[in-house]
Amino acid sequence: MSTALSPSDITGLVLAGGRGSRMGGVDKGLQKHRGQALALHALMRLGLQVGEVMINANRNLGAYESFGVPVWPDALADYPGPLAGFLAGLEHCETPYLVTVPCDTPHFPLDLVERLGQALLAEDADVAMAATREPGPDGALRLQVQPVFCLMKASLMESLVKATAAGERKIDRWTAQHRCATVVFEDADAFFNANTLDELQRLA
Repeated sequence: MSTALSPSDITGLVLAGGRGSRMGGVDKGLQKHRGQALALHALMRLGLQVGEVMINANRNLGAYESFGVPVWPDALADYPGPLAGFLAGLEHCETPYLVTVPCDTPHFPLDLVERLGQALLAEDADVAMAATREPGPDGALRLQVQPVFCLMKASLMESLVKATAAGERKIDRWTAQHRCATVVFEDADAFFNANTLDELQRLA
């Protein structure tokens, strides 16, 4: 049995559909980092690891389309969160697997998809998620799952349609219904995300 997924079997989705409320409502994926839009950094980094790439966005669609890949709005109305982006991705995914990354984390690991795929196969899982070790209030390191860095079987679409139709909005509550593998990445800084303009400055 293969121990790795073929990149050509995986579609990558950059999640840029949020409200950007902690950035004052700006379109986060289009904020500049080192002279380029955050979402474009994520797109280029993800494109190295998968066969196809696309973007989930809900506004400024023309700006995202200028990156040269398909752009799909949420499958559900009113910015209900990342699961709506997952669903939009699954609806347009033509490969056996979909992997998601957020638009605001431009330095995620270059072996992200490979390692998630290895864990998914090794544990015969439906979903694989990244995790990091972060210091808790007492200073001790604790496992922090990063649910938006998520590799899933495209066959989970029906399950996600049902969950979101029933009002589910939390990634972890949906993935808990399936076999889920967790992959710990030692470099927590690689998952640093810019939620605010201050954090965007720190990223630079």
